[in-house]
Amino acid sequence: MSANRFALRRAAAVVALSGLGVLAAAGVASAHVTVHPESYAKGATDGVLTFRVPNEEDTASTSKVQVFLPTDRPVLGVLVHPQDGWKPKVTTTKLRTPVKTDDGTITEAVSQITWTGGKIGAGEYEDFDVAFGQLPDNTGQLTFKTLQTYSDGKVARWIEAPSGGEEAENPAPTLKLTEGGGEAPAPAAAKGGDTGTASTAAADGSDGTARGLAVGGLVVGALGLAAAVFAIVRGRSPRAGA
Repeated sequence: MSANRFALRRAAAVVALSGLGVLAAAGVASAHVTVHPESYAKGATDGVLTFRVPNEEDTASTSKVQVFLPTDRPVLGVLVHPQDGWKPKVTTTKLRTPVKTDDGTITEAVSQITWTGGKIGAGEYEDFDVAFGQLPDNTGQLTFKTLQTYSDGKVARWIEAPSGGEEAENPAPTLKLTEGGGEAPAPAAAKGGDTGTASTAAADGSDGTARGLAVGGLVVGALGLAAAVFAIVRGRSPRAGA
């Protein structure tokens, strides 16, 4: 095999491996359950939280989703949007510290929402909408631990809170609460039509990390190809004094 042909094959291998790395990393980055929008103002009122649940298994479907709401910093006035094929069960808990509002003192709040009866197949995701009356104003973030049960009995535990700026292996959906108040803004990605229909598309760019990994992989592949082409051209150039 000539040196030129070897260099060309090596370049092709570099590009192929870079592409595989991008696909694998993007899949990992977008597989966990997330909440949208990613942030709201502290004390925001009359808004909607959307829990996006992708199916990460090739041979099993998601058959149950359990979202746990914090009770030490409770979300008030929770309402569940009807979802085709899914039956929600809402669990309330008595608060250790009642919350005083303009409408009176709140002594109970929703602590868990469980959806069953539906199905999220391979390559699909489902959006579960939860409306709220008011978010807490005394914390910088809310963590919603989530259990995702598959038809084969496997349970994915999305329960790890973010720590130190690094993403956990099994991250829980986390909502950032920013300074400001008043009525909650409309969700950034408004959904039209039937919000209960599962999509077979990927999470349409909801994970910025996946995009960054893809761009980085393409850059690496391009650099590898450029290096190989340079080697080929150099090998074909006549040697001085020949």
